[in-house]
Amino acid sequence: MNKQLLLGAEAVAVGAIDAGISGVYAYPGTPSTEITEFIQKSKDAQSRKIRSKWAANEKTAYEAALGMSFAGKRSIVCMKHVGLNVCADPFMNSAITGVNGGLILVVADDPSMHSSQDEQDSRAYGRFAMLPLLEPATQQEAYDAVRFGLDLSEAVKLPVVLRLTTRMSHSRAVIERKAMRDQNAFNPDVNTRQWILLPAIAKKNYAGLIDKQTAIEKSSAESPFNKVVEGKGKKAVIAFGIGYNYVMEVCKTNNLELPVLKISQYPLPKDMVQSFIDKYDDILIVEEGYPIYEELLRGFSDNKKFRGRLDGALPRMGELSPDAVAPALGVKPVVGQPVPDIMVNRPPALCVGCSHRDLYEELNSVLANYPNKCVFGDIGCYTLGALPPYSAINSCVDMGASITMAKGAAESGVHPAVAVIGDSTFTHSGMTGLLDCVNDNVQVTIIISDNSTTAMTGGQDSAGTNKMVDICKGLGVEPEHIVTIVPVKPRLEQNIEIIKKEIDYKGVSVILAQRECMQTLARKKKAAKK
Repeated sequence: MNKQLLLGAEAVAVGAIDAGISGVYAYPGTPSTEITEFIQKSKDAQSRKIRSKWAANEKTAYEAALGMSFAGKRSIVCMKHVGLNVCADPFMNSAITGVNGGLILVVADDPSMHSSQDEQDSRAYGRFAMLPLLEPATQQEAYDAVRFGLDLSEAVKLPVVLRLTTRMSHSRAVIERKAMRDQNAFNPDVNTRQWILLPAIAKKNYAGLIDKQTAIEKSSAESPFNKVVEGKGKKAVIAFGIGYNYVMEVCKTNNLELPVLKISQYPLPKDMVQSFIDKYDDILIVEEGYPIYEELLRGFSDNKKFRGRLDGALPRMGELSPDAVAPALGVKPVVGQPVPDIMVNRPPALCVGCSHRDLYEELNSVLANYPNKCVFGDIGCYTLGALPPYSAINSCVDMGASITMAKGAAESGVHPAVAVIGDSTFTHSGMTGLLDCVNDNVQVTIIISDNSTTAMTGGQDSAGTNKMVDICKGLGVEPEHIVTIVPVKPRLEQNIEIIKKEIDYKGVSVILAQRECMQTLARKKKAAKK
């Protein structure tokens, strides 16, 4: 089929298949998960033997994709914005090594924090690493940008960043596919010294990265993703990525003929931007995320020509929309009927029958007798244990932080210091924290709520399934203090006794609370009936 109705994330996946990738590497994270899932289920990807299993975390995913690039093959690596923090080390250094086969980092940001801890803007990482960055405004551009980006990656011998946002990733449009490209032949890089970042080599490579900026800027200046929409008057708009869609919707709905400069490839095409801003007295800057380029265009002076997030013309935080952009373009927003009070927001809740429910009931029962208790939570479905009726955890900062925060708290005198972490999060970034606990013999209790899947993002494979006991033993936890419980109501009293015993142990203890996720179990039963 030449035309398909696809999510933005799916358009990226199809674009990658058609552009000749040999592998996709990823750790699941909303709003990027659907890219890898689509490739895993694609018959085209299967027939082409495209590698598509989940990685243990974003860092290992990026490094594996870099290894595929070393071998001359094309690859993409996918993650959400906070995942880029996890793989920042290889990402930044890959700008210094360069690439062989084309490599695209697809990073999906989450303005308004629909399912995230922050709404950081990954374009800052693109500028930080001095790499080309594409920010499609439409699903068709998302599809086209993958092929374009892989070609650009191989032309300049650098990784290319492709930035999506939640709205782009999770909304649908018709895309038109192009002919499939063959996968690259196996062709390992013969210039292996460039991959050895000893200081002398890294300095030379860094100078090469600086030299490549001219070619990167030229590509941006000639990019099909950057354009000027002609209009009338002395007021204008510079719109970035999906912000262009919001602006054009307002303009078309209200018959506005504003000049618009659309930017979807970075770095900024300097001459195009300068020529545009010289023509107009009032310029609204619309960018989804941080006011990165508004700050850049304003410079360090109080330039009254520009309006945007910094001066309140647009909301300073959160996701933009046509309704948010309209007032800044002089259009009164249409206000509908008020939502009646009976329509109360329903907060998210743990699924009925979820093993985390029983675990928190048991944990709360034990800790009720400890006035100085502190329970450090982590990233996953079980984070909902912070809400009533459980109110069972006291922190949730980042992947793996539960264990190391419990360690630091215990070393400060907190007792009991308990960490609650999921199986996928534990293998993602909790294992090193447990090793620190073992090495310092800290009195902490680590509860791994193991439901054999990465449940929060839809039930993807968990890297540590059926390996948890061996992993904990390998990290040095005493075998007699690696205990397994099954969090179900009939075992409530038995589990309470086990948890209490391990909390009172003056050393490192690990409790594996093991019961399969109800959602994945239901899907398995449904599939078995077919």
